[in-house]
Amino acid sequence: MTDTREFTDAHGIAIVYDVHQAAGEARGVVQLLHGVGEHAGRYGALIAALTEAGFWVYADDHRGHGRTGIRQHGGPAKLGRLGKGGLRAAEAAIWQLTGIIKDEHPDLPLVLLGHSWGSFLAQMLVNDHPDAWDAVILSGSALRTPGTLNAAPLNARWAAADATGYEWLSRDPEVGTAFGDDPLTTDVPLLKLFGPIEAAKLYGRPRKDLGRDIPLLLLVGRDDPVGGPRSVHMLADEYRRRSGFTDVTTLVYPDARHEIFNELQQAEVRADLLSWLDARIPAR
Repeated sequence: MTDTREFTDAHGIAIVYDVHQAAGEARGVVQLLHGVGEHAGRYGALIAALTEAGFWVYADDHRGHGRTGIRQHGGPAKLGRLGKGGLRAAEAAIWQLTGIIKDEHPDLPLVLLGHSWGSFLAQMLVNDHPDAWDAVILSGSALRTPGTLNAAPLNARWAAADATGYEWLSRDPEVGTAFGDDPLTTDVPLLKLFGPIEAAKLYGRPRKDLGRDIPLLLLVGRDDPVGGPRSVHMLADEYRRRSGFTDVTTLVYPDARHEIFNELQQAEVRADLLSWLDARIPAR
């Protein structure tokens, strides 16, 4: 069962989110953070796997994105633009939803799962609120420093006369077609959507000595142009050395591109994610 709800953020913007009920006895809650230019509705197969495994899933359309963005901007023309307060307001709204989750499920472990831009927001949230999370999963992520987070044209290595521009997302051409046809997505690059000042606020590193040892799973495609394995391995090392995490797992998927939950081996990715969760948040 899924409920669509909303709350109002500190700037008066209505944030639309979905609540997906766990099947059977619940063992935890996953807060899902989508990437730039997209929305929570693109994660149906992953959400179904999580709810079937006993997790509630809360997934919002972030500031300027999806259903939130359509209402915020009065139409699709400015989808992806964050609006007043920028990146920090987007993070604050997600944290506001975390508070709602904790009020509704105070006794269940809380997992933070972020993809791409959502994984960068997740890194910021872990730095600011380490005590909130019982496990963290980052996919399509990167170490948020110049040279390890790619701001160049993401489809550059697949450029060809017949390229759609979406090849970087997945080897499955239907994923790119669906993205392009989706009225709730935009392919405007992040730097143009956010502007250079707000985009620069994405840079940062895992905080030193967080004081909490959080299990961390990093998932990345070998051919992901956003960060890729090198950047993600560097991120894992920083969480170990700087933040003091002792349970850090990195999984690299051969031939996979950026959207590993929409890749040809997506069933394997979901199975690996659930297996990792089983070992850390077992069913009751």
